[in-house]
Amino acid sequence: MFRKMRRHAQLLDHEECEQILMEQPRGVLSVLGDDEYPYGVPLDYVYENGVLLFHCASVGHKMDAILAHDKASFCVLDDGVRHEGEWWMCFRSVIAFGRVSLVENEDEKRRALWKLAAKYFPADYDTESDIARNLARVAIVRFEIEHMTGKAVREK
Repeated sequence: MFRKMRRHAQLLDHEECEQILMEQPRGVLSVLGDDEYPYGVPLDYVYENGVLLFHCASVGHKMDAILAHDKASFCVLDDGVRHEGEWWMCFRSVIAFGRVSLVENEDEKRRALWKLAAKYFPADYDTESDIARNLARVAIVRFEIEHMTGKAVREK
């Protein structure tokens, strides 16, 4: 169902793809938007065991698209490196394809928010108070990865 990567020499293994997803701070979620135009939006996220979790407002373009069509892709790009003596960049990327759904269970939403907070908030931040204040109005989107590939690229 999913295409094989054309440039096999650049293919990253599954573990390296997961490492990139765990380490990078944001990626671009792409969904089928208004009038079937692709809609890509940069998001903070957490990755765990084949699942990406995002927090967002419960209304808007992204939410309308997710509710209308559950297939999506998510792309993450690392910062890349420039090796000494070279003008080109070397970077790694991951693209995941899967299905998105809303997390409805309040306990599951709370767990997702704690995971996001652990990744992004400073250690001394009052996470519990923040979650209590925002839980009712925040949406959590769950992205179940069905297929994922990664590649290493030299921009030469």
